[in-house]
Amino acid sequence: MGTISKRVMNCPNDHGKMSIIKSDRTIKFRGKHITFPIDHYICPVCGIEAGSVEQTAATQRAISDAYRKASGLLTGEEIREGRKRLRLTQETFAKKMNVGIASIKRWEGGLIQTKSMDKFLRTAIRSSKTGDNYSGNRQFSIPRIKLVLRQFESTLNKKLLKKYDKMLYAAKYLWYADMVAFRELGESMTGSTYAALPKGPQLDNYRDLIDEIKDAKEADAEPLTPEEKKIITRVASAFPREALVYNAAHKEIIFNRKKIGDRIAYSDSSELSEI
Repeated sequence: MGTISKRVMNCPNDHGKMSIIKSDRTIKFRGKHITFPIDHYICPVCGIEAGSVEQTAATQRAISDAYRKASGLLTGEEIREGRKRLRLTQETFAKKMNVGIASIKRWEGGLIQTKSMDKFLRTAIRSSKTGDNYSGNRQFSIPRIKLVLRQFESTLNKKLLKKYDKMLYAAKYLWYADMVAFRELGESMTGSTYAALPKGPQLDNYRDLIDEIKDAKEADAEPLTPEEKKIITRVASAFPREALVYNAAHKEIIFNRKKIGDRIAYSDSSELSEI
C-alpha cells in the first residue's frame, strides 16, 4: 500500500496533533482470514484512532489485494504491471480483452475479479496478440451493442434493456445478430465475446458490462449498415417473443457442446441451426 500524504489530523478530544502509524490487521473477509497493512492516525495521549478518506480508500484496496492473493487471483498491482509490460494503455488493454475500459480501471483499482475472468486476464497478459475468432473481426464497441439492442427494441416493439435486468434475453438477440452477421458478412456487429453459461450464450464478463451498456450513447457508435439492419429484422422475425430466442439459443449445437464458461467462437456460426 502506498504512503499516505502527510496531512495533519488533530485529536477530536483536543489532545493536539495525532501521529501516523503503520500496522497489520487480520480480518475475516468473504470466508477467508486475511492480513493486510494499514496506515492510520492515533492520538499518543488518549489512544483514539482515526482515518482520512484517502486512508479508507487505501485500506479497501489493501483488503481487496490481500483477499486476491489468498484466493490465487491477480492483485490490482499485478494486473497493472502486466499491462505495462505489454506497453498497453488501459484503453488498448480493454480492447485487447474485449471489455470496457471501466472494468480495467476497477480491477486495477481494487475490484475483485471472478476466477474465470482472472484466467482471461492471465491469458491476455501472457499473450502479445488476440484472436479475431472471439471478436468476429471487429473491434469491440459498447456503444454499438447499445445501438444494436435499440434497433431490436424498435423492430420487436418491446424493451430489452430493462432496469435491474441482467440481459438474459437481450444477450440472446445480440448473440444471434453477431453470429449471423459474421456468417454472412464476414464480421460481427459489435465485436463482443460470448461464453456458454448455464442460462445460454451470454456476453463474456456481462456483469461488468451491463451498466456501461446502459450508459452508452448510440450516437458514439458506427451506424448500422442496411445489411446489418436486415439481419436484425430477420432475427426479430424469427424470434418475436423473448421465450423463443431463449429456447432457440439453448438448442444450438454450438452452445450445447461447450462446457460452462467456455467461449463460443465465431467460426462456429456456420453451424447455427435455428436461423
